[in-house]
Amino acid sequence: MRIVMSGASGMIGTALSEHLAGQGHEVVRLVRRAATDAREWTWDPATGQLDEAVLAGTDAVVNLSGAGIGDRPWTKRRIQVLRESRLQATHTLTAAMRRLGQPPATFISQSASGYYGASRDGVLREDAGPGGGVLGPLCVDWERAATTAPSGVRVVTPRTGVVLSTSGGALGPLLPLLKLGLGGPFGNGRQFWPWITLFDEARALAYLLTSEIEGPVNVCAPESADVNAIVAGLAEAFHRPAFLRVPRPALRLVLGGLADELVLTNQRMEPARLSEAGYQWQHPSLSDAMDWLSKERAR
Repeated sequence: MRIVMSGASGMIGTALSEHLAGQGHEVVRLVRRAATDAREWTWDPATGQLDEAVLAGTDAVVNLSGAGIGDRPWTKRRIQVLRESRLQATHTLTAAMRRLGQPPATFISQSASGYYGASRDGVLREDAGPGGGVLGPLCVDWERAATTAPSGVRVVTPRTGVVLSTSGGALGPLLPLLKLGLGGPFGNGRQFWPWITLFDEARALAYLLTSEIEGPVNVCAPESADVNAIVAGLAEAFHRPAFLRVPRPALRLVLGGLADELVLTNQRMEPARLSEAGYQWQHPSLSDAMDWLSKERAR
């Protein structure tokens, strides 16, 4: 397959690119700077500039573009950047597809577990409605933008949970505390986080490229885990203590709006559609994930 990918330099994009290349697929990365070889193509999503020629003869487009959710405080300007970086990139890609007589057959456009809002009761399957806050409406518009792809294109919007990796990702603001032995359960620790290893995240996205699934897909591990269990596992994986519970007021003071929607969020998400389709997780349980993290850390 020939696959054009935006956001290929990010944590998920790098892992997915390497996995696809290892399977013998051709990956063309969209970059905002001058392209340096045939595997890159320059674009400018902020101004909607993308030569549709790059998509000609392409089998699939993967859209992973978007400013980092958890790496900066959520000022009004930052929230605007989070929104614009996602919607502009998605609309630029779908507009380029519409200018082709024969667009790519598949469009994988990333979404997030934030679709369900900051805190929800019960099990969240793909048919659960959207939540509020900052991320809920953002993800609704993000997914809606993906559906502006031309008729006949299979559009998939993976709602990815917390990606566990030694390089950080959504855990970026928290890993330094854990590595110093200063981290601990956040709030009461009984809130559920939908988690997945970076290893499984890349393979799940690759699976979606060749499956017949269409629409929203919850991308997380099948085993639910609350923050108490996840933090305890991370502390063990990094060989650090994690006894100091971080109270809700302290989290809000340090992280602002990030606290309620990323750290204190309660989302018991279930990967119903992936399970029904027969996807096989390499790390289905939290113990599997922590074993993998320990080995990755030791490399």
